Amino acid sequence: MLQRRLGAQGPLVSALGFGCLSFGGIFGPTTTEESLAALDAAWEAGITLFDTANIYGNGVSETVLGQWLARTGHRPCIATKAAFDRRDGVQRIDNSPQHLRAELEGSLKRLGVDHVTLFYAHRHAPEVPAEDLAGTMQRLVEEGKILGYGLSEVAPATVARAHAVHPVMAVQNEYSLWTRQPELGLIQLCARLGVAFVPFSPLARGAFGTPMADPATFGPQDLRRRIPRFQAENWPHNRDRLTAFHRYAESLGVPPAALALAWVLDRGPHLIPIPGTRTAAHLRAWSGAARIAMTDEIRAEIDRLLPVGWAWGDRYDDGMTATAERYS
Repeated sequence: MLQRRLGAQGPLVSALGFGCLSFGGIFGPTTTEESLAALDAAWEAGITLFDTANIYGNGVSETVLGQWLARTGHRPCIATKAAFDRRDGVQRIDNSPQHLRAELEGSLKRLGVDHVTLFYAHRHAPEVPAEDLAGTMQRLVEEGKILGYGLSEVAPATVARAHAVHPVMAVQNEYSLWTRQPELGLIQLCARLGVAFVPFSPLARGAFGTPMADPATFGPQDLRRRIPRFQAENWPHNRDRLTAFHRYAESLGVPPAALALAWVLDRGPHLIPIPGTRTAAHLRAWSGAARIAMTDEIRAEIDRLLPVGWAWGDRYDDGMTATAERYS
């Protein structure tokens, strides 16, 4: 698979990473065996960057990934995250050195490793200056527990402030054909600073998958039930646009998910999207995205079918929006 660098001084990794969010059951029930098979398929496809977090299934995702590492002996680049604190049933964002260090130690134990390639602050706590957060991460780098650090769902100003203290390896924000806010300065800043930009949910939480996500099938615990774009007042409008895109991809002889990922990869050489799935079959449908040759004709048709701002509804509900930094 095509390789891209994880930050100016980071390692080369596969142009497509693999997001392990769904292993924790957030999009519906799964099994350890199914998750392990998906990881095997990812490795066979040439994927070498695996992205997880301590809160994905309350440690389930990291535990499954650790089992896979132990079973196979593979040594990919691992990224994990911490910042959410859900004690007493109340969600808080904690960027204190004590919290991040303790959560990282727990992640390392579940993963069965002594360090990770990349450790993200899953969210930025506004009361903690970006410079202080960068200082905490710098100390973890110096101790050899992480190779580099990242920031997630942040504004360009936060990246610039943190990077001035210690270089940021990667920024992870939602980005896809239906979520394009990072184009308002964040992607450009990352390019100037030599920071990798890691789009999460590049397949719009299954909207570009085959079959297309269907809100009628979402279980009671499915995160997507909270997302306005999948709700009754918005979904029919979004489905019509998506259906046209799916048909166009099929006319090109490529899976819609692969074409959606090829579009993301085409937005810049520093972009490393991390699509996720619970199944090996779904992974195989998009793992060839880096081999799709984008042309001006394809770009123009995608722009016609899915122009900037086409999606109806917000990408998050109010509760989820509260933890993401706004900058426009």
